Amino acid sequence: MHHSFGDPARGFAEADLVREESFDCAEINHAQMEPHAALAEYDPERERLTLHSVTQVPFYVHLTLARCLDMDSSRIRVVKPFVGGGFGARTETLNFEIIAALLARKAGGKVMMHLTREESFLTHRGRPRTQVRLKIGLSREGRITAVECEAVMSGGAYAGYGIVTILYAGALLHGIYAIENIKYDGYRVYTNQPPCGAMRGHGTVDVRHAFEAMLDRMARDLGLDPFALRRANLLTAPLFTPNGLMVNSYGLGECLDKVEAASGWAERKGRLGRGKGLGMACSHYVSGAAKPVHWTGEPHAVVSMKLDFDGGITVLTGASDIGQGSSTIVALAAAEVIGIDLGRVRVVANDSVITPKDNGSYSSRVTFMVGNAAIEAARAMRAKLIDAAAELLDADPADVDCAGETFFVKGSSQSELGFHDVAIAALAKEGTITVKGTFTTPIEAQGGKHRGGAVGSTMGFSYAAQVVEVSVDEATGQISVDHVWAALDCGFAINPLAVEGQIEGSVWMGMGQGLCEETTYLDGLPAHSNLTDYRFPTIADSPPIDVQIVESIDPLGPFGAKEAGEGALSGFPPALVNAVADAIGLDANVLPLTPDRVLEALIRQRRSQRRKEAAE
Repeated sequence: MHHSFGDPARGFAEADLVREESFDCAEINHAQMEPHAALAEYDPERERLTLHSVTQVPFYVHLTLARCLDMDSSRIRVVKPFVGGGFGARTETLNFEIIAALLARKAGGKVMMHLTREESFLTHRGRPRTQVRLKIGLSREGRITAVECEAVMSGGAYAGYGIVTILYAGALLHGIYAIENIKYDGYRVYTNQPPCGAMRGHGTVDVRHAFEAMLDRMARDLGLDPFALRRANLLTAPLFTPNGLMVNSYGLGECLDKVEAASGWAERKGRLGRGKGLGMACSHYVSGAAKPVHWTGEPHAVVSMKLDFDGGITVLTGASDIGQGSSTIVALAAAEVIGIDLGRVRVVANDSVITPKDNGSYSSRVTFMVGNAAIEAARAMRAKLIDAAAELLDADPADVDCAGETFFVKGSSQSELGFHDVAIAALAKEGTITVKGTFTTPIEAQGGKHRGGAVGSTMGFSYAAQVVEVSVDEATGQISVDHVWAALDCGFAINPLAVEGQIEGSVWMGMGQGLCEETTYLDGLPAHSNLTDYRFPTIADSPPIDVQIVESIDPLGPFGAKEAGEGALSGFPPALVNAVADAIGLDANVLPLTPDRVLEALIRQRRSQRRKEAAE
């Protein structure tokens, strides 16, 4: 992929400082707790297939099953149980799902496939090894004048979501800072290894790591504080970026303020003594892809809502809850809009026979898109109930309101009805009440006209800033993360506890990539294909994580909300590397920063220093 916006050559000519470096980020695995599994059942008499799978994208699995088995899609049922994990590992239809279905049809019965951990590693679709060559131009004040980026990804034997991955890497150079001149060259290379694809922060993490590490080093060259350099390049929303990304809300400045103050940056940076350091970085991510992977022309999200004889509100959604809390979000939206207790709402999700189509859980799309659809459905249900209450109260529907499960005439303390009475009256008129809500990304948010312009486009970006404090043992190369301060602009925090948990999870995954996670192959065989050899942080490694929530309130988001699950991840690795540079003066360009790599780099650094001293 080759993109150029503005005039990069002119931008570099205008720069007071130009720096170019190369970075190498290892391939890593999702390492979700649950291995892949599927249960297929085929009824030969009725020629019907039912598949239960751990997928994140039941709709796309449904489509692929119909194609691969040459079946009419109406004869296929896909059910996604409430199983957590994924992190991108299951955002495309995987081989075991098709194989289980084929075997079930051949056997005329049930077939279950449960992959071992090694098999899950070998079919992992993880983050590809990425080599990034980055060139940045800055003015004396720290303003970014031009960027040139080349990303080469080792993609494995099959494309999968590889094209999307390499497109995201370039598209999200935009959307975080004010940059007019950007040239991007992306290469997705086939290799004789397991295929790579989507992983939390899809496509953007390695390039953002290189970018934020470079900014710190250039700030040092210019004598600028890293926070001041970022502030010199903040956007002013609303705007469209040069590559057509729509930015409606932007809380990065407040994120910077919060972590700078909480970490004591001004008082402590550079004053912690040898072996201890502070580093910072920024990051962002999309709130849902603006165009579906499979374009059908249908709404991007559909939610059905039902009021039945029991007085309960049942919400039907095809959105996959993989632990991110999407079912909770639609329940909260229904309760909030209708004005009822949350306990009255139940959510039924992920059964293609019962629930409406949803494109799936990827690119942080569910809260934004499905949340908006749930709000629209809830408004329709509320209108039905208000009409019934108005008739009972002999009032104009415009004068009737509902709060705390009580319907009342505004301004009157005597004319009120309980929810049960109103529900009975509404049901008496038409029986079971069913309403629907939909959401489709606005046309203006669907990306530019250039090739791949729709990838990276979204209705709203989350923004994050982090400060990481580390201790580095120069004798062993061991890095300890002592404290993390993370602030995320998620728009309105519908469920603050869930937002905090998502930020902590992002920090942990970023910590794994920065410190220890890596898949390698020896003579064609995987060296780390289990959770014993594949090293990732545990609770024993976890530092205190100080979470700050910033609410910029996005005009298109549900209640003003944006995504919260991915934006904070890509800030950790560069903040870590920048903290190591502050601690021991070592600028590292390879991830993960394992003890052996730290020691090797220190040895090279010391030899270079001795040669320099000898030459003098």
